[in-house]
Amino acid sequence: VEKGTITFIGATTENPFHYVNGALMSRSTLFQLEALTSEHSLVAMRRALADKDRGLGFMELQVDEEALLHIATMANGDIRRALNALELAALTTAPEVDGSVHITLEVAEESIRRPIVKADESTQYDVLSAFHKSIRGSSDAALFWFLYAVEKLGMDPMTFIRRLIAASSEDIGLANPQAMVQAVSALEAYRNNGWPEAKLNIAQAILFAVESPKSNAVYTAISNAMASMDEIKSAEVPLHLRDTHYKGATALGHEGYQYPHNFPGHYVKQEYLPKEISQRVFYQATEQGNEIKIRHNQRLRREQ
Repeated sequence: VEKGTITFIGATTENPFHYVNGALMSRSTLFQLEALTSEHSLVAMRRALADKDRGLGFMELQVDEEALLHIATMANGDIRRALNALELAALTTAPEVDGSVHITLEVAEESIRRPIVKADESTQYDVLSAFHKSIRGSSDAALFWFLYAVEKLGMDPMTFIRRLIAASSEDIGLANPQAMVQAVSALEAYRNNGWPEAKLNIAQAILFAVESPKSNAVYTAISNAMASMDEIKSAEVPLHLRDTHYKGATALGHEGYQYPHNFPGHYVKQEYLPKEISQRVFYQATEQGNEIKIRHNQRLRREQ
């Protein structure tokens, strides 16, 4: 391909960035083809009706416009499916007295049914991404994407419940801890009642998450802690935090721990991290929802 020895032309319904070799992608020009519309199907069917050699023009057909429109709509841009339905209607409809075949809307409805759409992997990722980002953006579009994916694309409701649980911590967290409770309750409802009985329960949990105050402080705290772990490589537990339940612990220097419940407000300032990162703060509460009070308490502790 690189030397031009061969001309490579390929087509795929999948996302090429997921499935095509990276080296091949870098040496190729990528074109994104848009889906055909019902108008394209109408053009193709009219050509087939007029073509005597390769189409249905050899038959004496009378096709109502509303019948063509119905087939085109139901084919959803799939011209092959539209032509197959038109041919089926033409060949299976009893002829009139004069030998002509009349294709009505009723005939068209019997010739083509709504397809069972199954989402490919790329589409599933896209819809799931739209669902999660809608929750993060406090948009009830999340409910639409969930129902569309399950009802129209045949996706598993459990996939969205898992993502809802993840979003409850990643994008809401302690700003409204009840979002996690609602999400896990939706999981239990689905396990116990199945689909579609649990539809309302899941929808309730989704809308609860959508309307909850948003915070990514938990996600940021994890990132900060992970970065500190990578930085110090090995963490040594401070002596005053080490186990003291056995005889001889004091001789090893395991002493000095201050019991917070013995102090006003059940808090006393002391070090809890390795000395290399003793001043690090991982979790910074926001001014969203329940975190407003948490932020206030954090400030009071740090002022002591």
